[in-house]
Amino acid sequence: MSSIFRTDLLEGQVALVTGGGTGIGAQIAREYANLGATVVIASRKEANVVPAATALSEECGRTVHPIVCDIRDRARVAEVCASIVADHGSFDILVNNGGGQFFSPAELITPNGFDAVVGTNLTGTWNMTRGAADAWMLKNGGRILNITMLSRRGFTGMAHSVAARSGVEAMTKTLAIEWMSRGIRINCIAPGLIASSGLKRYPKELGVLNVMKGVVPMKRLGRREEIAWMAAYLASAAGDYITGETITIDGGKELWGDMWPIPDPPDMTPAIPETDPWEE
Repeated sequence: MSSIFRTDLLEGQVALVTGGGTGIGAQIAREYANLGATVVIASRKEANVVPAATALSEECGRTVHPIVCDIRDRARVAEVCASIVADHGSFDILVNNGGGQFFSPAELITPNGFDAVVGTNLTGTWNMTRGAADAWMLKNGGRILNITMLSRRGFTGMAHSVAARSGVEAMTKTLAIEWMSRGIRINCIAPGLIASSGLKRYPKELGVLNVMKGVVPMKRLGRREEIAWMAAYLASAAGDYITGETITIDGGKELWGDMWPIPDPPDMTPAIPETDPWEE
């Protein structure tokens, strides 16, 4: 059950979480299921969603439905969105969490690498957004949440991804106005440094995990549930007057420069990514 929301907060809602088999996506799926929603999790790989759906169903006491979908494939996206409406009767919440990137200095990013990241994170988000809108939301309203990243100060080593995610944030502002009269609320959540399986993408030899907490004013990594709670808030009636926004959850990281040092506390805990059993 949820630790902060009432258990029927999303009762009767149908939600699709892309990238819902691992990391932040799995935590959002868990929170939604615990709040009474019918949850579908999607991934390009069956191995990422079937074990997760099985484990989450058992844990939450209600079925979490897995579906395989490459968000870059517009035809497949349209099929998936139509099937959600056909199978579950509505399509109320879309969480665009699916994406991917790799850490690299800009000069080492190949053309194919850049296109792949932009194609997944930006074009894939557009494909899913348009698919949900066409299948249900333009006629019935709904909530769309786009999981992006810290972008106001750039993101060293992630030029391809920060470009794509910034595009998503700009698209979100535009669609918020265009689709306001359709009853659609669309927002972004920009996580900071979160203790999830996504941290495994950083090369170990860089020692990034050892220094991450030190660059966050709160001196700790964020927790997956702290992102999922915001996703639940925005998907609920509490978020009805919020649209076109990017909500940053980063412990103050984007605000802090090098001119105002914050000492490390003596009891700093080690940075250990949190994973679910099926991610081991």
